[in-house]
Amino acid sequence: MMKALYELASNNKHIMLITADLGFNMVEDFAKKFPNQFINVGIAEQNMIGIASGLALEGKIVYVYSIGNFPTLRCLEQIRNDASYHNLNINIICMGAGFSYGVLGMSHHATEDIAIMRALPGVTVISPSTSHEAYYATIDLSNNNGVGYLRLDKSKVEINNELEHKFEIGKGNILNEGSDYIIFACGGIVEEALSAATVLEKENIGCRVVSMHSIKPIDSSLIYDAVINYKGIISLEEGSITGGLGSAILEECLSIGYFPSKMKMLGIEDEFISIVGSQKFLRDSVGISEKFIVKAINEMIQT
Repeated sequence: MMKALYELASNNKHIMLITADLGFNMVEDFAKKFPNQFINVGIAEQNMIGIASGLALEGKIVYVYSIGNFPTLRCLEQIRNDASYHNLNINIICMGAGFSYGVLGMSHHATEDIAIMRALPGVTVISPSTSHEAYYATIDLSNNNGVGYLRLDKSKVEINNELEHKFEIGKGNILNEGSDYIIFACGGIVEEALSAATVLEKENIGCRVVSMHSIKPIDSSLIYDAVINYKGIISLEEGSITGGLGSAILEECLSIGYFPSKMKMLGIEDEFISIVGSQKFLRDSVGISEKFIVKAINEMIQT
C-alpha cells in the first residue's frame, strides 16, 4: 500500500496522505519526502475526515489512514455527510481488519465495517487478500469516483503467480481452480480457503477459490457462473455475516434472478467476540478457519 502511495505522490502533487497519529514506522519516509502532501491531525479521526473533505473539494485526491475501527465507525457521520454525500475522492485505508488486533479486544475488532461502509451511497469497498491486490487497489482508487474504502488486515496470501492475476475493481480473482464447489472469500482469510481446498483435493473434491476483493461493486459474472456451474457456494469473511460478503452475494443473486441450490455463509454471527487472542485463535473460536470450511463442504455433500 505504501509503495503505491509513494508512486502516486511522486507523479501527482494533488495526492495527499492524512493520518490520525497512527501508522508510525510506515509514514515517516512519506512525510519526509512529501512534506506538503502529508498531514498528521493527531488523535482526531472525525476532524481527519473533515479536513480530507475540504482538501478534496479543492481538487486533492486524499488518502486517510488509521487502524481498526478508528477511520470508519468513529467518524461514520463525517464519512456519510461530508465525504460520501458530496461524492468526494477520499480513500479510507483501514489497517487491521477483522481480528488483526485480536489481542487488544473487541474495541479493536473491525468486523462490522463491510456492512456499514457498503451501505453508504457511492462508496467502493475493497478487501484485498494479497499484496498485489492491495497495491493495485491503492492505485485504482485514485482514479475512481467517490469515496473508497480499502480494508487491509495483518494476514495475506502469498501467490507465486499473482502477477498473472489482473486487478480490477468489480472483478474477483480466481486463486485456485476446482469444478465441484466454490469458495468466495475476501481479505487475508483467503489463506484459510486455500488450505481447505488443498485438504479437500486429497478427497477428490475440487474447490475453486475466489478472492472477492471487490465487495462493492461485486463481480456479477463470477456469481452467475458459480450458481449455474457449481454444486454449492461458501462465502467466507473475517467479519459479520449480517450485511457482509455473503449478503452481498445473495443480493446479487436476487438481482440476476438465479440462486444457488446450496450455500453456506461462514463469518461472525450476530454477537460481539469478547474473548482475546491472536487472529488465528479467534478464527478458530468463531468457526471460520480451514477445518470449518472443510466441514461445511462435507455437509453440503451429505445433504
